[in-house]
Amino acid sequence: MKRRTADPQSFDRIPFVDRGFTDRVAALSAASPAGDLDAPLRAGSFMTGRVALDLFQSALESRHADFCARRLKQAGEGFYTISSAGHEPNAVVAAALQTTDPAILHYRSGGFFMQRARQAGYPDALRDVLLGVAASSTEPMSGGRHKVFGSAPLSVWPQTSTIASHLPKAVGMAFSLERARRLQLAVSTPYDAVVVCSFGDASANHSTASGAVNAACWAAHQGAAVPLLFVCEDNGFGISVRTPRDWVAASYGTRPSLRYIEADSRDWIGAYDAACEAVDHVRSTRRPCFLHLRVVRLLGHGGSDIEVLYRSSDDIEETEAIDPLCELAALLAAEGLATPDAILDMYAAMRRRCDDLMVEVARQPKIQDATEVVAPLSPRDPEAIATLVSQPLDEAARAAFWQGKLPEDAKAGPLGLQLNRALGDLLVQHPELLLFGEDVAHKGGVYGITRDLARRAKRGRVFDTLLDEQTIFGIAIGAGQLGCVPVPEIQYLAYLHNAEDQLRGEAASMQFFSQGQFRNPMVVRIAAYAYQKGFGGHFHNDNSIGVLRDIPGIVIASPSRGDDAVAMLQTCVAAAKQCGSVCVFLEPIALYPERDLHEKGDGGWCCSYDPRPAHVPIGRARAYGEGEDILIVSWANGLWRSLRVAARLEAEHQIRATVLDLRWLSPLPIADLLHYAARTSRVLVVDETRKSGGVSEGLIAALIDERYDGDIRRVAAHDSFIPLGTAADHVLIQEADIERAVIDWEGAKNDA
Repeated sequence: MKRRTADPQSFDRIPFVDRGFTDRVAALSAASPAGDLDAPLRAGSFMTGRVALDLFQSALESRHADFCARRLKQAGEGFYTISSAGHEPNAVVAAALQTTDPAILHYRSGGFFMQRARQAGYPDALRDVLLGVAASSTEPMSGGRHKVFGSAPLSVWPQTSTIASHLPKAVGMAFSLERARRLQLAVSTPYDAVVVCSFGDASANHSTASGAVNAACWAAHQGAAVPLLFVCEDNGFGISVRTPRDWVAASYGTRPSLRYIEADSRDWIGAYDAACEAVDHVRSTRRPCFLHLRVVRLLGHGGSDIEVLYRSSDDIEETEAIDPLCELAALLAAEGLATPDAILDMYAAMRRRCDDLMVEVARQPKIQDATEVVAPLSPRDPEAIATLVSQPLDEAARAAFWQGKLPEDAKAGPLGLQLNRALGDLLVQHPELLLFGEDVAHKGGVYGITRDLARRAKRGRVFDTLLDEQTIFGIAIGAGQLGCVPVPEIQYLAYLHNAEDQLRGEAASMQFFSQGQFRNPMVVRIAAYAYQKGFGGHFHNDNSIGVLRDIPGIVIASPSRGDDAVAMLQTCVAAAKQCGSVCVFLEPIALYPERDLHEKGDGGWCCSYDPRPAHVPIGRARAYGEGEDILIVSWANGLWRSLRVAARLEAEHQIRATVLDLRWLSPLPIADLLHYAARTSRVLVVDETRKSGGVSEGLIAALIDERYDGDIRRVAAHDSFIPLGTAADHVLIQEADIERAVIDWEGAKNDA
């Protein structure tokens, strides 16, 4: 491989790319001025002179924005240098679309963003991008939290994915759009819209991309409308790893129910026509299409990328020789749309404009403190949530839904039955609520929690999905972005791990990176925790929730009893609808059918159904008993066990306990914990999750942080996967463990 002799660290290709453009344009010949700017440039083409000139301006903005980003970085005023140089032909996709078509963009889709702004008459796109590069708090989308292509006026959803994690939500939005039309829901996007998402060729290899494309094909194969345009911007590299030239076509060119169209960016007319063909196919058929757009990568992967470590100088120079901006300039000159001098003048004018903007954005303020950073993370309005929860119910609609047999008139029931009743009433109360997941509709869920709801609800509101958790989350995110209130189900807690990044990197980050301008509300129901003797292995019996608790901003609800479950579910739906909250609702499987508390047949864990229970605010615990000898803190299965132990402790050992049900695991009810802890000198945390990474660590840290002066102990599950049958008892908390911890503690106290 031929290597440069210069220091690779100083290998800056901007001067070469810049001079290459000006030299090539200066060598062009002027043609006779074009006549009709609205005439096709090629027989049968959609490209006109006016379109070509617009595309050139957008490409210039994108190119000089990339130059400025590198210069801001060198001056210590910029923080993002991944450029769109060489990808500017993605502007043809924007030109083929309507400005109301939702776009979820690859980080190299700068040309698209500039063209969308030009079509919409938005003059500040270039400034916005540079403000993002400079991490300025005045940047209108993310407020300096990240450089994103995002704009509410332009229907561009902010996207921070560097791979393909945004594709499932694009599928979800496209799939949900037609469902919203059939249900006549008022959504934020026109019913005839085309959803577009762009990504790189290396990202096309990611399992998320494969899953998303498969989901779109799966739905379309069955006749469902999925008006989605996948745009693969293929520059032949994933950082330093080459993509085989025929790989994308081989992978996606023959997928069932997926139209495949290929275009080369060196032919701007052909690329634009291909984009128009792709958009027309999606809009007219409501079926997905894959546009494979071959582009080039100029300036390396990013500012810190040293291309000469993995590419020869000849290879780099050959790529620069097919700069698509030069190809478009040559087209303008050949068609008489602009003289070479006029093209160079436009280029220089854009440089001057960027120079001025670069000085301006460098002076703009940055985020000042942590409070400002986290402000949009999880905005909640407790009063708005409480107001929605307390709204009168439509009794006529309820009577029709329940066919005259209202659930409150039926016998008391356990947790699982109460969840079914609550979900039914929520479907009545909120027409935009969608309930879905694998086996949710016809079967009614693995545990029957959604049984009969599909039959009672309007068709299309309760539905089954394919077996793929990332698609389930993608549907939820996409539906939420449109304005629906999605309630997806994940069959088992362990299945969450197949798609947890959809929660972490996509759902939970939306409001953060858009300052609340975009939302994807949802309430994720998960059949959770261990103690299911009939199931073994870590796929069905799982007690680990650490991956959820460290996601910033999400709400984690974990009810134990049926009455709390009804109230907390109503709170979560209200928080999603009113505040855009992402809520996770952990339902203890082992307690679904549990009817008794202390003795068989006592019915102590059954509740009568109340369609309007007392409101349970997010982050408020529930106390049982008034004992001052010890505070036992737990939730879910641990609560049920702790209450049984507390009764025996008082009856057999005269130890009076207060048992505190956390109910919410994020945010933790720290104020309630401290309030009840202050009434006793001992706190025992019963943690059914694992000793390492479990909930108890956060609780104990909170007590220490607040200088609680009593004794603190905990009983926690072992750091282990859950085995089958009675073997699980050896690693999970048992009532004997709780009782022994208290009695041993009491004995040590008496000995002292």
